[in-house]
Amino acid sequence: MKNLQTANEFDVIIVGGGAAGLSSVLWCDDLGLNAMLIEAGEELGGQLLWTYNQIENHLGATAKSGREMRDRFVKQIQKRKFLLKLSSEICEVNLKIKSVTLKHNEKFTAKSIIIATGIRRRKLNVEGEEKFRNKGIIESGKRDQSFVKGKMAVVVGGGDAAFENALILSETAKSVTLVHRSTNFSARSEFVEKVRQTAKINILTETVVQKITGSKRLEAVELKNLQTDESSKLPIAALLIRIGVEPNTELFRGKLDLDNAAYIKVDSIYETNIKGVFAVGDVANPFAPTLSSAVGMGATAVKAIFNRISS
Repeated sequence: MKNLQTANEFDVIIVGGGAAGLSSVLWCDDLGLNAMLIEAGEELGGQLLWTYNQIENHLGATAKSGREMRDRFVKQIQKRKFLLKLSSEICEVNLKIKSVTLKHNEKFTAKSIIIATGIRRRKLNVEGEEKFRNKGIIESGKRDQSFVKGKMAVVVGGGDAAFENALILSETAKSVTLVHRSTNFSARSEFVEKVRQTAKINILTETVVQKITGSKRLEAVELKNLQTDESSKLPIAALLIRIGVEPNTELFRGKLDLDNAAYIKVDSIYETNIKGVFAVGDVANPFAPTLSSAVGMGATAVKAIFNRISS
């Protein structure tokens, strides 16, 4: 990426390098706004980096995976002028004066801030979850289908993602157990019906994972039936957790208006309750968290900023 300048003052500071952030920085350069993009991770892409299925519903472009789509996005902005900060964690943010402070006391200010921090998958928050991550706790049914071949697996969750991944894993796994804390599923009826008709998938309702155990790798999960209060141990080799997502808004709690689920509240141009502070992408869009909406929200926010600066 070409840097427009190395000073610490910008027209726009964009926080987050996923689809919404990349769209924002593209439009900043297109409209001649001096922009800086801050990404906490080592590379750009956000959720696209953990999207392993084909992308076929983004108008004008398809991709075999999220990473392939990410590569196209990055290629498009490579010659654009903006300051890029990767592996950069924000230690402090002052939204009223539009300033952000990174580690090593690097401080930057702007006329406007665009928050594009996205969402993350919810965790079970049980013993063994961190210990066995990537040691039996898998990231994707699509990506890890070969790993579970001939093995016993558990999928936790009751939504579309849980049911779809259970079906994908059942194609190669010896067996798949779908664990859900309720008897009600939020998954689409066609997914539920297909899972019920798949002999290799067993559904355990009103059940939660209490503990994940093993030595060097995952070997079993300890389950608890919420109706009977009985505990049991299920030997498995793979565990996939799909219990929903939550927004990355910790940095902004107490500073911006959030809804009951901690998503950022925005108006029709994606501006927050603080003038000059915008939020785009999934962090501000629990209703329709899609690639297309993230791209559009980024473009809209930048256009609004440009119109305000130009008027």
